[in-house]
Parts: sequence; structure tokens; C-alpha cells
Amino acid sequence: MIKRIDHVSIAVRDYEKAKKFFVNVLGAIPGSHASDDIMKFKWHIFSAGDLSRLEIISPTSEGSFLDGFLKDCEGGVHHITFQTMDLQKAKANLDVAGIPYFGENEYPGGVWKEIFIHPRDAFGVLIQIAEFTPDDWLAPAACMPRGEKFGVEETIDGCSIRFAHPGGGIVRL
Repeated sequence: MIKRIDHVSIAVRDYEKAKKFFVNVLGAIPGSHASDDIMKFKWHIFSAGDLSRLEIISPTSEGSFLDGFLKDCEGGVHHITFQTMDLQKAKANLDVAGIPYFGENEYPGGVWKEIFIHPRDAFGVLIQIAEFTPDDWLAPAACMPRGEKFGVEETIDGCSIRFAHPGGGIVRL
């Protein structure tokens, strides 16, 4: 059902401050980002190292779905996103197990399909299960060129081999 953890999503009040921290202090690489005018928030994916990712989500105006979450804090872990290869099979597994889910969405062109499991049904953690192609959401610098599976780079001490990771991004040896 689950292929891997894709990212941890961190809700913050001050987007610019959080972005500076993750990019300038920790060295994260900014990837895809967008705003949702209906839910009144913006999101931004960041690559951290070869295979780790995080997402910053932040309200864009009053009435955001994040208002309650951020009411008494500056930020915190909002949800964990798991990648699945087949959202329909994941839903069927949850149905068999009697685990309810909500928020089923499919974005235009089928580039992202998702459901959520409420924290009361997942040990206090909001879980997002999504079907997508990981490299579509990462910065080009964090991915292998389309169609390229590996590459060799000369280094000071010899060479480095880069591989396209099935979960998106690059692995270096």
C-alpha cells in the first residue's frame, strides 16, 4: 500500500522566516510551490540532502484552514505524507481495516491524488496518502535529467556515481 514517506509538512505563521531558516541555515533546496485561494494557504516543497523532503505550509489570509492549528503556536508538524503507487488500492486496504479517510482530491491532469486519515485514527498524526510522480515536485537540481538513470562525475578524490532514486531525486555514491 505505502511506497515510502515522501515528506513531513510543517505549518508556520511566518513563511519567510521559515524559508530562510530551512534554506539559508539548513541548506534545503526549494522546489515546487503554489497557493490555494479557497483554503487560504500556500505550500512549498524543499529537498534536504539526497532523499529527504519537507513542506512548509502557511496561511495567506484570515479564514485559512490552518488558523486553528496555528492558534496557540508559531508552527509545528502538521502532517506526514506517504506515497502510494495506487490510491484506489490504498483506499480499499483502509476500508477492509475499517480505517476512515476523508478529503479525497484529484488535481487537474491526475498529477496528485490524495486522501487523509484523521489523527484520532492514526495515533495523533494527520496522515496524507497520495499518488504522484515525485520528481514532478522537486527542483531540477535535485533530480536526474528525464530519462537518465545514472551518471558519473569526476571529484577531487576520484569519482561519484549519481543514480535516479525511484522515490524521486538523486542518490550519490
